[in-house]
Amino acid sequence: MRKTCLNEIYQLAKRDDRVIFIGSDIGTGTLDEFRREIPERFLMEGVSEGYLIGMMTGLAMNGKIPYLNTIATFLTRRCYEQILLDAGLHRQPIRLLGSGGGMVYAPLGPTHTAMEDFAILRAIPRMTVIAPCDAEEMKRLMPQTLEYPDPIYIRLAKGGDPIVSQPDKPCQIGRAIALREGTEVLLVATGITTQIALEAAKILGENSISAGVLHVHTLKPFDSEKLLEMLSLVKVVVSIEEHTLIGGLGSIIAEILAEANFDGPKKFRRLAFPDAFLEEYGSQESSLKRYGVTAENAVATVMILLKGTSGIK
Repeated sequence: MRKTCLNEIYQLAKRDDRVIFIGSDIGTGTLDEFRREIPERFLMEGVSEGYLIGMMTGLAMNGKIPYLNTIATFLTRRCYEQILLDAGLHRQPIRLLGSGGGMVYAPLGPTHTAMEDFAILRAIPRMTVIAPCDAEEMKRLMPQTLEYPDPIYIRLAKGGDPIVSQPDKPCQIGRAIALREGTEVLLVATGITTQIALEAAKILGENSISAGVLHVHTLKPFDSEKLLEMLSLVKVVVSIEEHTLIGGLGSIIAEILAEANFDGPKKFRRLAFPDAFLEEYGSQESSLKRYGVTAENAVATVMILLKGTSGIK
């Protein structure tokens, strides 16, 4: 996914001289073709994220469209005030690419795990927050960032993730995608957890439980209309995300549910990481499993919630 994203920036830069790529302490082999062919628009800076946001905003104010790639934790936490005041307040089209979103860098510990990036950045007015589910979806989304107004944050996964997006489904920033229809259960996911939701829905289907899957690649602006449409068909909804319980996808759904005023009740649970500093080291996969962000736990959660609503015992 990261490689695809960066290559798309290179393709955009070849056809639009407003595009500038900025790297912060990333591998020297990154975008070698870009560096060789368009050196005046390829900038490799040091570990100075606050400065970089200010620089990007200045470039944007002068008609450029700058894309910055660096580790997600450093990009979202170290320079929050600059993102809010420089880019957000002035509505500048800077593009922030957070490498290693979620638990990708779990082996490096809590300093490198981006478990609160959605919450941090969706609190900024006019900020767009995106988490594609795979490289093919990234390829369809990136061209839309060229003319999109205001700042954008894109969470990048580690790469090599299974392709689960569907090319026949329209992919538009701000519009959620129904990957599977269901009449009993709705699984809502974002980023790589969409593959978990699809796996869980398949297992539920094999057990005669109709489960829909809503893929939310854009956390902000959130597609409330599509969510409410699919919620109206079901009694149970489960959110799945590689983020803390606070301020992410599950929190957004809870906010919408609380104000929806459905005629009947909806049973809702969030699968996410706890509101705590994670002390265990391990891989992304082992971390997801340890905290129950898995298809198996999604199925078990659905079965518990369905008891008393559909005759399951």
